[in-house]
Amino acid sequence: MGAFSEQTPINVITGFLGSGKTTLLKGLLAAPDLSDTAVLINEFGAVGLDHELVQTVAESTLLLDNGCLCCAIRGDLQGALRGLLSQRQGGQVPNFRRVVIETSGLADPAPIAYTLLAEPVLQHHFRLGGIITTVDAVNGGGQLQRFPESVKQAAVADRLIVTKTDLAEPEQLAALYTSLRRLNKSAPIVEIGDGDIQPATLLTDDMYDAGGRDREISQWLAAYTAEDALNHGGEAALIHEHADHVHSFALTYASPLDWTAFGIWMTMLLHHHGDNVLRIKGLLNVAGVPTPVLINGVQHIVHPPAHLPAWPGEARHSRIIFIVRDMAQSRIEASLAAFNNLANPDAAPGQAA
Repeated sequence: MGAFSEQTPINVITGFLGSGKTTLLKGLLAAPDLSDTAVLINEFGAVGLDHELVQTVAESTLLLDNGCLCCAIRGDLQGALRGLLSQRQGGQVPNFRRVVIETSGLADPAPIAYTLLAEPVLQHHFRLGGIITTVDAVNGGGQLQRFPESVKQAAVADRLIVTKTDLAEPEQLAALYTSLRRLNKSAPIVEIGDGDIQPATLLTDDMYDAGGRDREISQWLAAYTAEDALNHGGEAALIHEHADHVHSFALTYASPLDWTAFGIWMTMLLHHHGDNVLRIKGLLNVAGVPTPVLINGVQHIVHPPAHLPAWPGEARHSRIIFIVRDMAQSRIEASLAAFNNLANPDAAPGQAA
């Protein structure tokens, strides 16, 4: 497998029906600084590319006037990616350094991500960069209460993109943001009004690129700080529960974690409950390691851990965010504590943030 930081990142754009995915994609395709991006879509016509086309460089593959490569999906995504990779290696298409995939409005992005990156050839060349979820500012709040697909899309997101903000009342936006933040406390929320597309913000380098890592960690820590204040110092708190029984919580551990014990615990957790563990993000203080270890997982997909060069602040606590479905916080907390206590009986217990 190639070096993880050198693999081509795949960004997934998802969102419920009518939430503005196609409008977002059209804006991204028009951005000149995305000329090194390949975009996989189901139909060219759906995003109105007719006036931007320059040439057909291969079957079902078009080159836009800004250099962006646009590919129609005919068949499975794995086959489309393998074909695109083959064309890049053979010089049939321009080199691309990022892939963007738009899902359907009812799609669950986590299995899509797993399917894409479980194939051995794709694992060698691609990695999951980030999941971008669009949310309708006017209708998003109601959709989160009624449709499990909408909840899942928001829960696994690395970026929450609120669209049509120019049509929403301030009270609607405030209620929606409260719901989104309770569901997914670590994903930044970006507003997009009429024609206001910000490609640099939406498709920035992910946490495994040096430029994006510090930003991601700062956002996590800010989320922890806000939730700590809300919960008055760390009593166990259920952050929120939605239509699909999804809830989010965070744990902190003051004493260093044993890496072997944590790895066994996480492997067992995902093996038995991976379908219900929507996201795990964490900054770990590992025994014997002077700098923090970054972990990140989407259901069964777990990125290789990243060793950061330094701690972002004075605190040396392990901090782990969980977004789960139909799983009790107390059960997860107790099982992790049991594994950690076996390896380090003098460790202080974890607590919910």
